[in-house]
Parts: sequence; C-alpha cells; structure tokens
Amino acid sequence: MRLAVGRCGLLRCGRDHVGREAGVKAVVYDRYGMPGVLRVEDVPMPSAGPGQVRVRIVATSVNLSDWECLRGSPAYARVGGLRIPARRILGSDIAGVVDDIGDGVTRFRPGDEVYGDNRGLKGGFAEYGIAPEYALSHKPAQLTFAEASTIPQAGAIALQGTKGAAAGRRILINGAGGGSGAFAIQLAKRLGAHVTGVDNGAKLDFMRSVGADDVIDYRHHDFTRTSDPYDLILDLVAHRSVFAYRRALARGGKYRCVGGSAPTLLRVLTAGWLVGHLTGRAIGVLAVKEGPAHFQPLAELCATRQVTIHIDRTFRLDEVPTALARVGQGRALGKVVISLA
Repeated sequence: MRLAVGRCGLLRCGRDHVGREAGVKAVVYDRYGMPGVLRVEDVPMPSAGPGQVRVRIVATSVNLSDWECLRGSPAYARVGGLRIPARRILGSDIAGVVDDIGDGVTRFRPGDEVYGDNRGLKGGFAEYGIAPEYALSHKPAQLTFAEASTIPQAGAIALQGTKGAAAGRRILINGAGGGSGAFAIQLAKRLGAHVTGVDNGAKLDFMRSVGADDVIDYRHHDFTRTSDPYDLILDLVAHRSVFAYRRALARGGKYRCVGGSAPTLLRVLTAGWLVGHLTGRAIGVLAVKEGPAHFQPLAELCATRQVTIHIDRTFRLDEVPTALARVGQGRALGKVVISLA
C-alpha cells in the first residue's frame, strides 16, 4: 500500500514553487479505522516549548500500541480521544537528531543524537517531532538510528516482564515472535531460564533462532493446558480466562500481561488478584515503567552485542500503512522500522 504524496515528492523541504514555507511531512489520521484512513500531509513545523526538545526524526519503530491507537481498539486505546484520536500523528519510539530546545532544557543541545519513547506526545511518523526532555536519552554511538528506535518501549516491557527469570525456572512468553518478545527471550536466556515462546506457526523458527528452548503454535496448542506449569508467564496478547492462566502457573508462579483485550485485562486486574491469592500464585497486569532508566540497560546490552536487535523490515514514511498492518496482523519477526534517513 502506498500513499500519494504529490508531484513535489515525499521529502520536500525549504520553500515551495510559489515561495511559501513548506510544511513538515507527516502521516496523519483524523478518525479511527484501518490503515486506509492514514495519509501523508504537510503539517506546521512543531515548536519546542519549555522542557521540550524538537527532534529531526531519522527512524521510528512500530509498536502494537500504534496499531491499537490507529484502530481505537481495545477500548483503552481511546484514552484521551473517545470519538476521534487525541493525537493526529502516531509513532512513539523515535530516534534522531536534536534540532531545537525549549526553555529549561539542560541535557541536550542541537546536534545531539537521541532516542526515546515519546508515548505521551507521539508524532514519530513525521520528519520532525516534539518530545519532553525526560523521555529522551543520548543514543549509543554503537547503534544505528534504526536500531536505537527499536529499544525504548519494547525494551522496557522485556526488561520488566522477565524480572524473576533465573536458572532452573520455566518461563513462557506469549507473543514472543514480535519486538518485545524477541528481546524477552534473549533476556530470560541470559539469566539461565528455560524459555518457551508462543506465537503463530510462521514465527516458530524465528523464536528458536532468538534462543527459545521450546516453541508453541497457539493456533494448534493451548499453552495453558500443560502438565508442566511455568514459574513465570509474560503475556503480550492476553485473551484467555483468569482460571486458564492459574492452571498454567506453578504454585508460587507469576503471570503478568501487558497487552490484550480490554475485558481480559479487566478480569486480570480484578478476579486475577483474588484467584491468584487463593491459590498461591500472582496474577496481574504489568504496569510498565517508562523513561530512559527503564530501557537504557537493554540499550547497553545491545550496544555491546550481548543482545541482538532483530529488525524485520524497514519502510519509508509513505509506507507507514503497510508497516502498521504488518505489525497489527502479527506478521513481523521482531521489530518494524520507519526510516526517514
């Protein structure tokens, strides 16, 4: 799928043929729906306010949260914009070069290479974006912009979701063939755990190559019906019952979900605590902590090549609809990146 961008091309900058200041290219949407609601449009150059940094974006990775905010589903994706999107430009995991800074910014200056999770303001599917200073970190020199963009959101989830993994412990990761899952497999293996990855059949070989000891195709096998329960389950696509998750956990085990259907998350938040408490298990939602302190440790491992970054495909800005569909439909092996280089 391609978006028409006009005869002046995608990356037009400076002044147009009649002397007016050209806008910044961005992929925008004004209503929830499928990728067809997206379009490339000129938008005003954003200005950095107090405590903010303007970034010339070089790469933005695609997260499942982008797909959810595009669709407006599950319901929690509409927070801040029940009927229409709260932000016209998606994309939160950005990497680029500081172009301007607002009042009070002390950690960065123009020319600095940065990356971070700009989940609050988004705007990554554009040539320039605004991010709060606290959301960004200096990019490790050993990583490309594309590599750095894959880390913030997926890395924070993987680091926090595999806490408790250790030698002799059985870990299961549901949705392990995507960005967060690929990082989580490697982190759990580094800690010595026995790792089982769950995803669709097309991703089984990929999960093995990343380090999974066992793999399960969820379309043919229900991982909650096991004779050898798990000590830790990280669920990136939760949709089963609380009782199924309890059944899959060993006594003293822990289940944490990050994404999934709104009804499932609600049940885990409410009944999950009670069922887990009564049966000697911990069942709950992983409240992911955001910010550089929570993704930099993974970036350091990636920079020293102790953890591998798996980029499935790289797309241009006008190919954002195709990239989002690839992630949303569960076809990506690792991370998908939008490159504006």
